[in-house]
Parts: sequence; C-alpha cells; structure tokens
Amino acid sequence: MARFMLRRCAACFVLGDVMTDSELRADIHSIEPIPDADRDSTGPQQMWIWAGANIAPVNWALGALGIILKLGLMETIAVIVLGNIVGCAIFATFTVMGHKTGVNQMVLSRSAFGVRGAYLPSILMFLMTLGWIGVNTYFPVKVSMGILGQFGVPDTWLIELVVITLVMAVQVLIGIYGFYAIRTFEKYTVPPTIAIMVLMSVLAWTRPGVVNWSLTTSLPSGAHLAMLTLLMTAIGVGWGISWVTWASDYSRFVPKSTPSKSVFWYSYVGMFVPTVWLGILGATIASTTLDTDPAKMVSAVFGGPVSILVLLMVLHGPIATNILNVYSATLAALSAGLKFSRFWLTVIVGVAGYLVTLYFIFAPSFAKAFDNWMISLLLWMSPWAGVVLADFFIKRKGRIDVAELYRSPETSAYGDINWAGMIAFFTGLVAGWLVEDGLVGALQGPISINLLGGADLSWLFGIGVSGLVYLGLGKFATSPSQVVASSAGR
Repeated sequence: MARFMLRRCAACFVLGDVMTDSELRADIHSIEPIPDADRDSTGPQQMWIWAGANIAPVNWALGALGIILKLGLMETIAVIVLGNIVGCAIFATFTVMGHKTGVNQMVLSRSAFGVRGAYLPSILMFLMTLGWIGVNTYFPVKVSMGILGQFGVPDTWLIELVVITLVMAVQVLIGIYGFYAIRTFEKYTVPPTIAIMVLMSVLAWTRPGVVNWSLTTSLPSGAHLAMLTLLMTAIGVGWGISWVTWASDYSRFVPKSTPSKSVFWYSYVGMFVPTVWLGILGATIASTTLDTDPAKMVSAVFGGPVSILVLLMVLHGPIATNILNVYSATLAALSAGLKFSRFWLTVIVGVAGYLVTLYFIFAPSFAKAFDNWMISLLLWMSPWAGVVLADFFIKRKGRIDVAELYRSPETSAYGDINWAGMIAFFTGLVAGWLVEDGLVGALQGPISINLLGGADLSWLFGIGVSGLVYLGLGKFATSPSQVVASSAGR
C-alpha cells in the first residue's frame, strides 16, 4: 500500500523504484520494519547524517546563549563540553534501539506506552518538529540577509520571504525523497562544510579583538549557579536529549551484522563534535558582540570572499538539519495513526514549518523565544526518554517482539494503553517541572525557585523519576501480555 501511494503522489518515486541500486533511490518505506535486504547503511554514514544535522547556525546561538545570560566565556564553554558528553551519550543510546529492531522511534515507544498510548508522544513529537523546522530556517534567513547586505542587497521582508521559500522548497523535496537522499546529501556535503568551519574558527580565534577570552560572569553567586544549571539543561545535556525522538528513524537502516557498539560511537561522534565545536565558536564570537543575532555575529568576523563561504555553510546547515526534521515528522504522524501518505504529510509539514519560521522571524526576542522553546521541549522529552530507556534496556533487556508493535490495540501483546507507562510519564513530567527554571513564569517550578535558588534539574528528575516509577509499577502490575512481550525476541 505504501509503495502504491508514493508512486501515485509523485513521479519521482517511479524513477526511484527503477534506481534500486542508486544512492538517490526513492525511499518507499513508511513506519513498517525495514527488511534486512534494505538495511545497507554503515556506521560512517550514520556519523555523516548526525554531523550534517548539527553543522548548523542554530548551534552558534546555543553557545551565545550562555554569554547573553551573563555567564563567563570559559564556564559557558565548560557547560557546552561537559553537558554534551552526557547528552550525546543519552542520544546515542537511543540509536541502538533502532539498530536492534529495524523500527522507527515512535513505533518503538509502543512497547512502553501501548499501541494507542504511544499516540500521545507521537503527536507531541510531530508538533515539536514543526517548531524545529522554523527555528532552523530562521538562522539562514538572518545570516543570509547579513551577508547579502555586505553586497548591497537590502534587508526587506520580500527578500526574506524569497530566502525562506527557496530553503523550505529544497528541504521538503529531499524529505519527500526520504532516507537515501538524506544519507547521500550528508555524505557529500559535510566534508566541505567542515573545511569551512575550520576556516571560520581560525579567523575568529586568531584575529585580535574578536574574542574576549577574559569575559567573566556579572551574576551574584546564587543567580550564577541557577544560570549554570539552566544553561546545562537548555544547551548542554538538553541538546542531546532533544534529538532522542529521532534517533532510531535512521539507525533502523543499519544491518544487524553491524555491532551496536559501532552504531553508538559513530552516532555519538557525529552529534558531539559539530555541536560542541560550533557552540564554542558561537560563545567566543558573542563574547564581544554580546548578541545572539547570527547576522551580527557573522558581520563582526567574516567579510568579503569569506562571507560567501560562510553563506554556503549557513544555507547547508538548516537544510541538513531540517531534512531529518521533515522526514521524522512524517514518521511521527504516521505512528500516531494518521491515514495520509508520506508524500502529503511531508507537504503539510513544509507548509506548517514555513509559518513557524515567520513567527520566529518576527519574534521580538529570539534568545528568549529559543530558551523557552528548548526548556518546554525537555519538560516532556525527559520523562518520555526515562520511560522508554527503562522499558527497552531494563525491563525487556533489548528484546522486542516487533510484529506485536504493529498489531491492533485489541490484539497486540503490548496492549492498547499501558497505564504504567502513562502514569510514569506524567509523574516524571510533574517532577521535572518542580525543579525547572525557565524564563517565563509557567516554566518555573516551586522547588527550583523556593528551595534550589533557581537551579534547573528538570532533565535529570524527568528521566530519573519516570524511569523509576515505570519499573516500580511494572513489578506490581505486570499483565500476562506484558510477560509474553518482554520475553519475546525478534
């Protein structure tokens, strides 16, 4: 059925069906398990996918955010490095799930939440991904306008709309073509983009007056600790966690013969290196510009011919990131039971992402909007991650009956709604909120504000509490169907 609908929706899929051995063949898969014959992705290809997704201007703002929140340069860099050591490990652990089962991430969560119980996180992921598309498209628009301004092109709303439209069109086209086009795009575009990153870093870190290496915090001690934990949640550990709902969508294409350890480390390196590198670059540049506006950051350091190279990287970054967002958003929608073809869902995602981009373009303060966005994401993603990790690695020890994930809610061994998973999720949600400190009142938990001096530990409590509650409930309320499911292999 999926093959027929894709052929009907776009002629390119007919061509792709003929090009079965081509790197650019059309992806005819939906949310069904990937057959062994089609699992031909390698560890290095997984690394290029995740590296490409993170060589993006958004990571400049991640680094600059610490400076804008009045932290010192060196401590901002320390948070970026130490936080991502942990966050990227959590992310890479999720890639192992897809590799072991051949199943995308949201369908995999059915083992923890039940077939229809998993619709809730699937819908949340779909909506979240629309926001990410807008966030990532915001940056090339702003940076492009800053660079084009150096050549006399005026910064008008019409030019911005043209740039948004062109970038979004490319993203949607690659998203429609699917995994193989994504893999090929990242494989051939990431190496030259890394070369541009090297040039940018050398220019930024060697020119006098560009970096204020001695910048220190201006915050009092209590507020200083609170801001360090807030930054750790938003851009340190939180950045890796913000990718976990995508992880298995791509590792499901890696052959079972490839060691899971290899999948973990290639994914880890692909996520860690560009995230930390660009985060540090953004922090160092912001130490003098004191601004997260990417156009100002670029114009402060790069000009002339170099700005053209930067523009190429800037345009590559969001496309490399958003083609994953577009593809995974459609898988999330399908996992939530929506009865559309992947083609039309991709078009819908593109239109919605376009509208979200306009919101961020005209937002009065992107830094605050972005921080609120990240904190709100982690509020639900952390408890979801805790439940899924506990279910897959502890309760079921990595053994999933894949066929049962796709059965009807009435007949599946994983049931309709697994209330243990749902209760654990909402408990972790509340626990995370209690120790959260966002920039708006609704995201400021009473324990964080009144007892912890504004420290933000929401990611830790969200994962830990939900995982422990899930395992605890499982000991007291294990149904016969759950026993069968937990003991079944693929």
